[in-house]
Amino acid sequence: MTSESLNVIALISGGKDSFFNLVHCIRHGHRIVALANLFPAVDGANEAVEDDLNSFMYQTVGHEVIPLYAAATGIPLYRQPIRGGALHHERDYDYSSGGQKADETESMLLLLKAIKARHPEANAICSGAILSTYQRTRVESVALRLGLTPLAYLWKYPVLPSPENEVADDAQLLRDMAVAGLDARIIKVASAGLDESHLWERVSSTEGVHRVKSALKKFGAPQGAALGEGGEFETLVLDGPAWLFKKRISVPEERRRVVNEGGGSVWLMLRGAQLQEKNTNVDDDASPESSVRIPELFDVKFHTILNTVMSAKSAEGSGKEVSGALTPRILGKDFPTTLEEDDDFLRFSVLAKSSAGCILIEAEMQSIVGQIDRLLSSSSLDAAQIINTTIILRHMADFPKINTEYGRLFTRPNPPSRVTISCGHLLPSGYNVMVFLTVPKSGVNSHRNGLHVQSRSYWAPANIGPYSQAIDVALTAKAEASSLRGIYIAGQIPLIPSSMVLPPPSNVSHGMQIVLSLQHLWRIGLEMKVQLWTSAVAYFAKSSSPDEMKRNAQAAGLAWKLAHGSPEDDEDDGNELDPWDLKYNFQHMTLAGDEQKTRARLPDWTIFTLRQQNEPESCIPPVFAVEVEELPRQSTVEWHAHVGLSQIEESSVEIIYHPETPSSCWRAWHVFIRSPKATLVYTTLAHVPSRDHNSTDWEALQKELSASYAGSVRALGLTPPVPSPTPHLAYVEVTSVTSLWSDVGDAGPSVPFAMVPCHTIWSAKGEKIKCVAIYKTVLGLPLNE
Repeated sequence: MTSESLNVIALISGGKDSFFNLVHCIRHGHRIVALANLFPAVDGANEAVEDDLNSFMYQTVGHEVIPLYAAATGIPLYRQPIRGGALHHERDYDYSSGGQKADETESMLLLLKAIKARHPEANAICSGAILSTYQRTRVESVALRLGLTPLAYLWKYPVLPSPENEVADDAQLLRDMAVAGLDARIIKVASAGLDESHLWERVSSTEGVHRVKSALKKFGAPQGAALGEGGEFETLVLDGPAWLFKKRISVPEERRRVVNEGGGSVWLMLRGAQLQEKNTNVDDDASPESSVRIPELFDVKFHTILNTVMSAKSAEGSGKEVSGALTPRILGKDFPTTLEEDDDFLRFSVLAKSSAGCILIEAEMQSIVGQIDRLLSSSSLDAAQIINTTIILRHMADFPKINTEYGRLFTRPNPPSRVTISCGHLLPSGYNVMVFLTVPKSGVNSHRNGLHVQSRSYWAPANIGPYSQAIDVALTAKAEASSLRGIYIAGQIPLIPSSMVLPPPSNVSHGMQIVLSLQHLWRIGLEMKVQLWTSAVAYFAKSSSPDEMKRNAQAAGLAWKLAHGSPEDDEDDGNELDPWDLKYNFQHMTLAGDEQKTRARLPDWTIFTLRQQNEPESCIPPVFAVEVEELPRQSTVEWHAHVGLSQIEESSVEIIYHPETPSSCWRAWHVFIRSPKATLVYTTLAHVPSRDHNSTDWEALQKELSASYAGSVRALGLTPPVPSPTPHLAYVEVTSVTSLWSDVGDAGPSVPFAMVPCHTIWSAKGEKIKCVAIYKTVLGLPLNE
């Protein structure tokens, strides 16, 4: 399946990135209908602007040359002056607050409105964002208000796969520009290491790349500097491939005037730019397909995982649980031994009121949204504080309708991450949607970060709508913030990021979808600095047979195991720092901060105790395969990592596996994470029934669940909480449990906690499971505090 061809407005600054993204749009079969440019306003007849605007949003140096691009490319160009300034320095752009009207970002809205009036067929916009969330979120805000699909194919380009058999290079983007025939010249430098001698350097060339990298390296420049992402340099495109540039731009040397602003900032004022006919040669017949490299869909690590999963005749045993110690050695004598239930999060289970008389799915969702508003308001909260939601539908076809109503809850940037599945007739009778949500209590976890990429790229699927890829909040113990942070990531389905369509059906599509969606999860996790997952499930759409579902479970278990690797892996999973952080985040206001010296890794093996590092298979968090009815976009699989953890100190984690005893069918995994304030414990219980097991009453199963939780904790020498804690999430095989949705008067089904009804549940090695339950508890504060 291929994506549709879009009619694109190309936002250009004259710089290399905006033009190279335009080139990639053409490479994907999209049509450029107009060029758009914002330039610095001048007073009266004074057109000689002696000071560069230094906008963090728009490149303005070299703006004198912009008018020539229309004739050079044959594409109509529309320009407007920049009004206002960078009044709001927040990384994520919040137009909903109403105070952004005077911000320079809104100049883009006026320009694009004017272009759409001339080109009503326009339905997309492209821009040159590579690492800057600041710039990307502002373009996305304007684009989506105008109904335009944002395209940012260069987003995270430095971490994408390099050409086959070539060493990874943080300047690969420049080398790819050179191959495509883009002629980009440096017209401004503003960094130690780069000086006036680099002006007019052709940075999109082998020699230019070498000179820039050598100069910056002497001063310990951060990742992304070789691309000018931290403002180290700015460029002007003079020429490009013949299928885009019909003529080239020339600026006589005597008309290039050097302007020294001081503080290391030097730029060129350009006068007398003119068009020149291009010499024809054999390269002029090159096409976008032959000259523009598209990064491989899989990086090296996940390509290897894919080959292994596809070649494995049987993954039997691939997910074999390796038992860890039954004594939590990370707990010192200063810690109490009594677990306490963590209650710093509110967890709501919401269904439509039975009295709502909901005939239409929209009315049912409106009832749910109204309840959510009231629940939040009664707790002195609002929807902007929700960190994660799970939406379970009876029919996936209803998703667009419920999404509209659900989206009304969120008007601020970075809405909660979300998992959406369909469970068909497994839902309680008469109900078509259930919503589970997690939100910190009032006054707790007030600081949150979000990742909400709404542009198409090669990196990971865009989230266009009321959900973020990830939300990051401080984890607490007894309402007191710990040093740990929890990352809640949206369910990941196997969309091809650049086209937002599923891979074409084939005899290997299941394995490909499993690995591709897992790669999406890993890339987002790395971006959010996740060091460890607590546990995960891979949702699968209803299978044709138990044998097929078993194979899916084994393949997912094998992929999960291989993705974790081992401490001996020497893969560089680093991610670049956002330029916004370099400018505004006090932790990173140096050219080479500690964040750059310690690259992100997932998992980060240094967080485990040395004893456990020597048994790497014991460090793999539990994973399960869950069979539901249907998944978004008709995908085969959706990965859901329950919680990602970051800011964990070295040697602070131990995963302890408690195998079933002869008298019990329950298995337990305890993930202990020690912080200066407390030790957090994430526990996963799984019921592996005997061959001749009978159906269990739901109430009886809950009692058995509580008893098994207490027994697994006591086996570690710890005292369980009293009363027994409530799971914050559970998966239940409906055919194995009776009276799952017990009625309580007129209130409708009793849903005491987030509960996913499943056709079947499987372990990583293909065993049938009746129930999986997940808990979060705390091992108090140190006794000496």
